[in-house]
Amino acid sequence: MEKAAQENGHSMIIPTISQFNRVNDADMANVIAHYLDSISHIRDHFLGYPTNLDFNYDALVQLLRFHLNNVGDPSMGSSFSLNSNPFELCVLDWFAKLWQLEKNEYWGYVTSGGTEGNFQGILVGRELYPDGIIYASRDSHYSVLKAARLLRVKCVVVGTLISGEIDYDELKESLLANKDKPAIISLNIGTTVKGAIDDIDLVLQSLEDCGFTQDRFYVHCDAALFGMMVPFDVGAPDISFKKPIGSVTISGHKFLGCPMPCGILITRLKYIDFLSSEVEYIASKDTTITGSRGGHAPIFIWYALNKKGFNGLQEEVQECVKKAVYLRDCLKDHGIGAFLNKFSNIVVFERPQDDEFARKWSLANKGNISHVVVMKHVSLEMLDSFVNEFVKERCAWYEGNSNRQMQPPCVAEDIGAENCACAFHKILIS
Repeated sequence: MEKAAQENGHSMIIPTISQFNRVNDADMANVIAHYLDSISHIRDHFLGYPTNLDFNYDALVQLLRFHLNNVGDPSMGSSFSLNSNPFELCVLDWFAKLWQLEKNEYWGYVTSGGTEGNFQGILVGRELYPDGIIYASRDSHYSVLKAARLLRVKCVVVGTLISGEIDYDELKESLLANKDKPAIISLNIGTTVKGAIDDIDLVLQSLEDCGFTQDRFYVHCDAALFGMMVPFDVGAPDISFKKPIGSVTISGHKFLGCPMPCGILITRLKYIDFLSSEVEYIASKDTTITGSRGGHAPIFIWYALNKKGFNGLQEEVQECVKKAVYLRDCLKDHGIGAFLNKFSNIVVFERPQDDEFARKWSLANKGNISHVVVMKHVSLEMLDSFVNEFVKERCAWYEGNSNRQMQPPCVAEDIGAENCACAFHKILIS
């Protein structure tokens, strides 16, 4: 247990497992203490991923004394009595109401996260339309294409606009080119990198214009982060099963904030018979991607929803969006190209040239751009510290470099010429 390593510039002990002998409690406590110190340091610089670290579940610690397993269909329960099924049903009811689907019309469950939610939603679409084609934008989460591969379904990748939204004209062309096949469309309610919201109404209208009746298409909405934001943001597009959509998924560990990856998948009850089979061993139906499912997550989600309430969630959304605007403006004021979609807490900017700097702040990179996701735990002080260090390092990367060919990257194709601060567009705009 004495091995040491550096994690984001912070030392920690590498955990090992003794091959034969028991390890005493004091040694294991020492490893955990070092690990806590390391992740606490990381938390103070955690900016690049949509994970809310501002939570306190001390009231639920005693639950860790129990194994909780929500195996089987949530609406039926199972013979495995150590479960949190009542909490799961309560959580599902809350989300069904949020997305305007009646209690006797929905089916869902608490998932392990957004990937499982996407897979389950697309699987429902595939089971409804075995010869269907999946349509997803190139800015969709990587799990969507993975689901298409695993399900062995043809997937048409549609281009995107500068904002990150799906290219509606290109989608229409693709639909018309495949009119003989049902459409399984995965839409983004907040893309992974830019936080773009696909227009559900416009896509539904495109389907109608292309001759797709409601019995020939299925729309899945990946709302991993924004599904807990847009319902509480005045003027934001609404997610509603009053529209002919098939499923919605969110991640519980993202905006809401949970200590373990988790999520919620809601679909229409009438669709789930295609997936279910009776399992005598658990006295339930097998309807979910996984068999055994963690029973703690539903309780944590239930606790968070009750603790925050509608007003609390609305305040948190407004706070995060406001701080995102602050960050975008700070970056622009320092001559750094930056972009922020409406109703979004994801600020996109030119990619830092130093990987060590990016790792320190846990930045997510793609091509010439990086982003910061302003979650509840991200304070103005943290943002100021990030911007000040970025500006200082940037001077060393470019202005102090004898190689004049090293210039800030042009990100006009990524975030628009009006938001780019490269030498060419800086002069052009000014």
